[in-house]
Order: sequence, then structure tokens, then C-alpha cells
Amino acid sequence: MHAKGNVIGVFSKSAGRGDDAADRALQLVLASLEDSKAEDIVTINIAGKSALGDYMVVVSGRSNRHVMAIADHLISDLKDEGLGNARVEGLEAGDWVLIDTGDIIVHVFRPEVREFYNIERMWAAPEIEDGTVH
Repeated sequence: MHAKGNVIGVFSKSAGRGDDAADRALQLVLASLEDSKAEDIVTINIAGKSALGDYMVVVSGRSNRHVMAIADHLISDLKDEGLGNARVEGLEAGDWVLIDTGDIIVHVFRPEVREFYNIERMWAAPEIEDGTVH
């Protein structure tokens, strides 16, 4: 778990994971976000929970301009490190930008939009064991 600012939850890494490509890419993403002054950075380990990737990172920008600047800076840093094949959605409006590197999905929100979608809460829901649903 990496967090800066107000943290909603703590999500631990899977036991036995080494320093692989996804972990190195995550460190690059987090450094870029901190350099851009992204707020309330939350990292969620989704490895084994979803086929979408290994990590989801959720951050806030103070305004539409800040959201777009955070996203632009991250996209540039990813390209500089040879990870330039990220899919990007929402960059034009600046309310919510999604950057999908394959291993890492980054959501950059304006605070009001982040609160509305509440992605951290959705991923923090306890896992339901087979046979316990009524």
C-alpha cells in the first residue's frame, strides 16, 4: 500500500510476489503522481481479484487543469521509460482520466467525481466465500 494524504483503506500485497515488472512500473507511476502533486493517492492490489491488471491507483487533482496535467505528466513519464502503449480515456474533459498500462490502471479524478464513483469502496468490499450468499 502506498498512500499520501487521506487514506480510506489499506490493501496489502499478495504474499510471495517478487520485484517484478508490475512492481517496478507501479513505483514509476507513484513517483510521477507525487511529482505532479496528485492528492489522496491510494494503491489497490487487484492481482488475483481481477484480470484487468495487478494494481489500481486512484488519485485526485484539485481542478480539471490539475487532473489533465497529472495525466499528461504520467503519460510522458511512461513513454520515457518505454511503457508508452498505455490506453487513455477522458483526457479532453479533465473530470476523470483513466490510464491503463496493462499491469496498472490509474484513475485521476476531480474530488467531486471521485467521491461520486467511490471506486476504493467498491474494491475494498469483503470477498464473499462460495456458499455464504443468501
